[in-house]
Amino acid sequence: MTDISISRGRCLVDTDLVDTSLIISGDVIAGIGTPGCRSGLELDAEGLTVLPGIVDIHGDAFERQMMPRAGVDFPTDVALIDSDRQAVSNGITTVFHATTWSWEPGLRSADNARRLLESIEALRPQLAADTRFHLRHETFNLDDEEEIGQWLADRRVDLFAFNDHMDSTVASLDTPHKRQRMVDRTGLPGAEFDRLVARIASRADAVPASIARLADIARKAGVRMLSHDDDSPAMRKAFRSQGVTIAEFPVNEETAREAAQGGDAIVFGAPNVVRGGSHTGWTRASDMIAKGLCSVLASDYYYPAPLLAAYRLAADGVLPLARAWDLISGGPARAAGLADRGTLAEGRRADVILVDDRVPLRPRVVAVIASGRLVYLAETHRLNAVPVRTIAAE
Repeated sequence: MTDISISRGRCLVDTDLVDTSLIISGDVIAGIGTPGCRSGLELDAEGLTVLPGIVDIHGDAFERQMMPRAGVDFPTDVALIDSDRQAVSNGITTVFHATTWSWEPGLRSADNARRLLESIEALRPQLAADTRFHLRHETFNLDDEEEIGQWLADRRVDLFAFNDHMDSTVASLDTPHKRQRMVDRTGLPGAEFDRLVARIASRADAVPASIARLADIARKAGVRMLSHDDDSPAMRKAFRSQGVTIAEFPVNEETAREAAQGGDAIVFGAPNVVRGGSHTGWTRASDMIAKGLCSVLASDYYYPAPLLAAYRLAADGVLPLARAWDLISGGPARAAGLADRGTLAEGRRADVILVDDRVPLRPRVVAVIASGRLVYLAETHRLNAVPVRTIAAE
């Protein structure tokens, strides 16, 4: 692997932005503030900010590459490769594809989850970002519990989330445009979809025991767990008691406070910050961040959002850039148990991005290094090859 030096940039080291250089050797950061490498590649970062790569623990924008329109499918491998390019060009060097395995047929079906996991496992060596599998389990999907439990026991799942969208699904049946969107996603005739919802909803009494069984398997396998859309402190406590220590998108401040008091990681969507509020009308993420009730921002459904959100928080005076960046790099790395990344430090994984942030609120990724490899470069004039010095020349 070619050594890389980054010079003349403003680097985020600890909590400060300092003018220094980085040396990357193999897949790790080998030095900070030391002379450039004797051979390899040199990146001139003059005028750029050098930051740890973004760690995205919940992103489902890849679904649009799989099904860009209702009923229009594309091969999973093609979708993953295109999603990888999108993620990396937006500074995301670790990506957890948040895959919903539901009781529905179609996009969020068992077959689709199987194809996606198999494709991720097969394609990992050729993807630029460190690509991982975040399984979003719809808790009413009782028929597939045994297979999901086996995936957890085999550690094929990197993050495991408990989702329960049954109440909102039932409520949406009375709203024509929402119902039609769900019907189109499944590919079922409308009446058949309605009957399916009624049958699945009738099994509510069996759900808590299923959650307990799967949580037990995940704990024993060391798979970190999330609960999605917690709506009360009691709900958060109940999940925490089962080892579910990541609160994903708590729907109100009281629940977020319970999560914070319990030492849980708290995830909100970066698009919420960029847009100034939730598209669902729920909690405003920037308010939660200002109150210390958010430790992770995720791309959710839009890969450019984490980068834009960090700079939006800094521009709005909510947090200085160093602390805002921790929400999209160090914070998610800690939540996911990835101790080797999320900061620029010697010995850490060499996930580094160079950003042109001269235009307010419009940061632009210029270069991305993932695990020591230069995987994206928008300005080729910044790249120089450092020739190997021979003994005679010395």
